[in-house]
Order: sequence, then structure tokens, then C-alpha cells
Amino acid sequence: MDRLESILDRIEQARILIVGDLILDQYIWGQVNRISPEAPIPVVEVTRESYSLGGASNVASNVLALGARAEACGVVGDDDIGRMLLESLRERGIGVGAVITDPSRRTTLKTRIVAHKQQVVRVDREDARPVSTEMVERMKTRIHELFPVMDAMIIEDYGKGVIQPELLQGVVAPAMAAGKIVTVDPKRDHFSLYRGVTAITPNRAEAQDATGIRIDDREGLYRAGGALLEKLGCQSVLLKLGDRGVCLFERGRPPLELPARAREVFDVSGAGDTVIAVFSAALVAGATLGQAAALSNVAGGLVVEKLGTATVSREELRTRLLEEAQRGSQSGEAPR
Repeated sequence: MDRLESILDRIEQARILIVGDLILDQYIWGQVNRISPEAPIPVVEVTRESYSLGGASNVASNVLALGARAEACGVVGDDDIGRMLLESLRERGIGVGAVITDPSRRTTLKTRIVAHKQQVVRVDREDARPVSTEMVERMKTRIHELFPVMDAMIIEDYGKGVIQPELLQGVVAPAMAAGKIVTVDPKRDHFSLYRGVTAITPNRAEAQDATGIRIDDREGLYRAGGALLEKLGCQSVLLKLGDRGVCLFERGRPPLELPARAREVFDVSGAGDTVIAVFSAALVAGATLGQAAALSNVAGGLVVEKLGTATVSREELRTRLLEEAQRGSQSGEAPR
């Protein structure tokens, strides 16, 4: 407990660059009192609307919520949604010097209609084509300019066109050579380009696709995690298992299984964003891989207890850790 608290105290010194697909999330809140006479679907009576940061933007927001410095890098369209997203980043204090506007693209907007704390439907408006070579070169230039003042780089790939082989080839190896922590929340198409990074954080489906190994039991889990570790030559794999928690694979150590910490699940939207933000910030603060995994697992449990894409603060983490310590609820191997 004391070790994890001291890590939380040092997180505010972390400076993290988040590279990836910048998304704006829209929530339309309402209630359902009847079924449509036109089709067997619920009629949602809208009561309010709200917006929040999504994708790589939400990772940056989570980094900031921990008290660390966050700098975003990505592409937005020259449209109202893009301007709203940029303004939201600025208002929170997230750096936008590496965010590039591309007039030929539309900004990704995910609209979720929520009634009685449950999503009814999601509508996506996006342009998921690969960004142009010009945009890639401009992002590479901005990223290299930020290297001297950043401790870590998070690559957040939502498959919306920003994360391209040319971009990864131009920034991952230089970042690692400069001694930066590099963590990746991947999509299946780019696994081979993440070789040698500090950590990769796939979910169960992504790990299965990348290895061809079914994760139906512990044997399959261990085989898939070990295969990813060897295939990518990375330092660690933090495999996200949804309601089963996470499992950390690192060289020279047995897998570390950490059970889910959520007390009640309201919404899993953006939980992976919180996990990689806390994991990366903890590593910058001097945590071992096991300690960083433990903190990120607790944070993931906290965020799914909230409705909508959300963040977790250091104080929330501190309070939950204290509560768990007092109840003696932590079991299994201690964070290493």
C-alpha cells in the first residue's frame, strides 16, 4: 500500500505524449416510456445532451486527471466537431501543439443514446481512411520536437486512420533509443510494428487474433500472452480480460493475474483508455511493471463504475486502495 501511494505522489511529475485517433463522444440522455408504433424499437425521450473526450483524447484526459502533463498528437477535421474537440482539450490544459487540422477529413464523432443508464444505440460519424503522407510527416516532425520534454509516449490506435506504418516506423524506435517509455493500445493490423516497445495492452479479442490462440481458459491465456511477448520482443504485455481483470506478462517472471476490481459495472466505454494512462504514468513515476499493472487494474475497476467515458483521479485511486487494504480484500501475489 505504501509503495503504491508513493508512486501516486510522483505521478504528477510525469510528462506524457499521447499519439492516436482523437475522438469526440456525444451522449444523448433520455428515458423510454413506450415502444414505437412504426417498428419494435424503444422511443427515447431526450432530456439532455453532453460531450466528452474519446479515443486518444480520453487517454490524454485520463493522464491529466492523474495530475500529470498531457500532450496530444493526432488529426482533426476543419469542422465544428474538430473545433469543439480542440477547445475541450485546451480547456482541460492538454497540449494541442501536435494536433493537426486536415480540411479533407471529418472529425470522428461517436454518439451514444442512453436511457435509464443503458446504451440504446451508438451512431458513428467518421472518416477512417489512412491519413495522408503529408499529415504523417507533419505529425512525425511535431513528435520529434516534443521528445526532449516528454517522459513517455502512448500510442492509442482506434483504427480511425492516424496510426500508420510510416508514422510508427518514424517515432517508435527513436523514442525507445532516447530512453522513453513507449506503451501501445493496439489494433490488430499493426501488431508487427510494435516490436521492442515497453508494453502493449491488447484485449482478449486482439490477442487471439494476433496469435491465433483461443483464450478460453488459463492455459490459452498463458500461451497467448507468452506468444505475444516472444513475437513482439517487447518488455511486457498487459492483457485486458474485461470482467476477469488483467494479466501481466513480462520476461523472466511468471504471469501475474489481477482480478477485476469493479464493484458494479455501469459502462465499459473508455476503460482501456484509463488502464493504459495509469499504467504508463505509474511506470514514469518509478513503478515496477507489476505495481503499474496493479494500479491500472484498480483504476479500470473504478472507471467502469461511472456512466460514460470518464477519468480517475489520484485521490480516487488512493481512496480505493485504502478501502481495499482496510477490508483485507487484496488476494494473491503482491504487486512486484
